[in-house]
Amino acid sequence: MELLNILIPVGVAVVVGTLAFYLGVMYRKNVAEAQFGSAEQKARKIVDDAIKEGEAIKREARLDLKDEVFKIKNDLDKEVKERRNELTRLERRIQQKEEAIDKKAESFEKKEAQLAAKDENLNILRDEVEQLKQQHLSELEKISGLTTEQAKEYLLKSVKEEVQHETAIIVKELEAKAKEDATKNARKILATAVQKCAADHVAETTVSVVHLPNDEMKGRIIGREGRNIRTLETLTGIDLIIDDTPEAVILSGFDPIRREIARIALEKLIVDGRIHPARIEEMVEKAKREVEQIILEEGENATFETGVHGVHPELVRLLGKMKFRTSYGQNVLKHAIEVSHLCGLLAGEIGLDIRLAKRAGLLHDIGKAVDHEMEGSHISIGADLCRKYKESEVVINAVESHHGDVEPTNLISVLVQAADTISAARPGARRETLHTYIQRLQKLEEIADEFKGVEKSFAIQAGREIRIMVIPDQTTDLETVLLAREVAKKIEEELEYPGQIKVNVIRETRSIEYAK
Repeated sequence: MELLNILIPVGVAVVVGTLAFYLGVMYRKNVAEAQFGSAEQKARKIVDDAIKEGEAIKREARLDLKDEVFKIKNDLDKEVKERRNELTRLERRIQQKEEAIDKKAESFEKKEAQLAAKDENLNILRDEVEQLKQQHLSELEKISGLTTEQAKEYLLKSVKEEVQHETAIIVKELEAKAKEDATKNARKILATAVQKCAADHVAETTVSVVHLPNDEMKGRIIGREGRNIRTLETLTGIDLIIDDTPEAVILSGFDPIRREIARIALEKLIVDGRIHPARIEEMVEKAKREVEQIILEEGENATFETGVHGVHPELVRLLGKMKFRTSYGQNVLKHAIEVSHLCGLLAGEIGLDIRLAKRAGLLHDIGKAVDHEMEGSHISIGADLCRKYKESEVVINAVESHHGDVEPTNLISVLVQAADTISAARPGARRETLHTYIQRLQKLEEIADEFKGVEKSFAIQAGREIRIMVIPDQTTDLETVLLAREVAKKIEEELEYPGQIKVNVIRETRSIEYAK
């Protein structure tokens, strides 16, 4: 009974709880359904509004598209109309041109017919003229007593003489004008370049003189039984001349570097006072090192003075060796430096590369540093050295062509030729031996005497001028112009000389009468 009393309240509580839960669930369901219905209505309204707005946009887009299509169509119609008008105009022009061409063709046909008729008439006239010509030639041969060939030869001779006369006049006028213009410009450029470049040269010989403190030193230099002098000559390759010249020893040799080594070694021995073979050998070695150092310094000084940089060290050394080389008494290194300066100045005057011109001028005689040691001319040796040490083609061509052995391929090579000639030809720059000088003068006169009509020729002004006296009966005034040109050309071909030679042809007529 107690259990029943307990279970009944529990069951009632369960039923009531279940009922309460069910009622709660149903209430929440109804609330949710109400909210869902409201949201669905809002969504439908939004969709309807969007559809309406889309329809409005679509209608506006269709209207805009129709307007654009209409506009494009109008533009196309307008363009088509313009093209049609243009085609119509072109068709009219073509038609007019065709009509004009037809008219011209008709005119050409008429002219062609007229020309054919005239050609026929000309052929008839030509035949008649030929017959008349033959008749006249026959009559002329009878009257003159000359055949046609003889008359032709006479005429050609007359024409030739007249042409030579006219040619001489024209050559004289053109030469005078060309010389006037060219000389004026060349003098201006060369004068400007030369006056900016001043260089002095010491004429060296094949001997050097070493001064002694007293004549007793000569015996010490010779040594017992000549052993000292023999040692010095053997080590240096230089001849020592000890004669009656007071307080002086002469060093003789063709190699200036060896002569310089011997001079320095001998001076050191004289100062030291101890002169014997071992000491001589030691001093010669010191002198060699000192000369080698001088060579390097002189090469570097030359590149620094001319402003030429980036030269291979071996070429710099060869430049230094050129200090001890001479050409016609002119120091080769000083000559190269002067040519470099002149090339730079000339290049500046005419607007060329100044640095490249200076480089070509400095290296143009580089072969002279070793031409006594190697076979070949200093030109070919110098060009090979420049190729070996990667110099530019302009510099190589300048080296090859500065004496005319190869044609210059650029203006800088021409400038090197001019600067080399200026440096060598200026007064006091070079000297010649008496024998060579006399030979050149004799050859100059022989060349002039070979020409027809020359009576006598004289080489004057140390070979700078050749004065030619012609026979007046065999040479006219105008022929002297051609003679001067021919003599000058032959001199250029056969002689080698520094500077230029003036060819002066003189023709004079003398009338002599005796009063009795």
